[in-house]
Amino acid sequence: MSVRVAINGFGTIGKRVADAVAKQGDMILVGIYKNRPNYEAYVAYRKGYPIYTSAERVSEFEKRGIPVRGTLEDLLVKVEVVIDTTPSKVGESYRPIYERHGVRMIFQGGEKASIAEISFNALVNYDKAIGARSVRVVSCNTTGLVRIIKAISNHYRVEKVRAYIVRRAADPKEISRGPINAIVLDPPKIPSHHADDVKSVLGDIDIVTMAVAAPTTLMHVHMISMRLSENTTKQRILDILGETPRIATVSSDQSGITSTAEIIEVARDMGRPRGDVYENVVWEESIDVRGNEVNLIQAIHQEAIVVPENIDAIRAITGMEKDWRRSIAKTDSTIGIVRTFAKA
Repeated sequence: MSVRVAINGFGTIGKRVADAVAKQGDMILVGIYKNRPNYEAYVAYRKGYPIYTSAERVSEFEKRGIPVRGTLEDLLVKVEVVIDTTPSKVGESYRPIYERHGVRMIFQGGEKASIAEISFNALVNYDKAIGARSVRVVSCNTTGLVRIIKAISNHYRVEKVRAYIVRRAADPKEISRGPINAIVLDPPKIPSHHADDVKSVLGDIDIVTMAVAAPTTLMHVHMISMRLSENTTKQRILDILGETPRIATVSSDQSGITSTAEIIEVARDMGRPRGDVYENVVWEESIDVRGNEVNLIQAIHQEAIVVPENIDAIRAITGMEKDWRRSIAKTDSTIGIVRTFAKA
């Protein structure tokens, strides 16, 4: 039996989640809700995704040659799950509508943690999300931090984390935001909000995060230092990362890759839609182990990293798959997640 899914929003995240849902053998994308009849709505129509909008906007869509199936309410009565990918802090306004229709809800990291029962990451708390009415898939930076910390904490007690985040200033399609000739403290305080967001998933952990925004659109970069409860080795850390889903390593010595631009180019060459990178990409040569201290650098693709988490969240909250390992394996297989990037 397939679960019927609606997506509210068809922007940077929504269109990627829609494509991923459409690839799942146990899910049906019933439709997307869109407020504006822009090029994204036209792309959705050309892909065959049923489109819904507000009653007052129907004529605008139809004037542009985009057929509309109905309103948000018409869509919600047909589904079991709605994925809200509206802009940050907008999802809260839709929650009463979702609740009135009795659908299960998946929100994104731009919302407050209080919007949902659980702040979700498939590697950490899939079991707790089974049967939940609502979950929040945490943001791109938080997802990247949680994955790497969880990978190490499965084998060692992580006593302390210090993470330095170089954030992209805007997404590639954006034309009205982001620094052009500056590095901006984002935010100008320590810790940044990412620390609390990590704790919303992992619980009480000693973590301090610091962030700046740089004039790039491609990816975020994290420089992470972890103190463990015991000594380890670089090879052991490499082995741990190699066995952890959704973490891919890249060797700059073998591939020549030392930048986010090259990572995106590899994803394009691999045939990834839009050059998407769903994995944490960790440079092998950046891994430095000194006794019980582990340092590394990873790249996080802000447009794509949360896509697989949304797919697993659907299976968890509907109870259609009880085993997180099987859900992750299904998702990763359908969207082509790998363990190494450009390795000879």
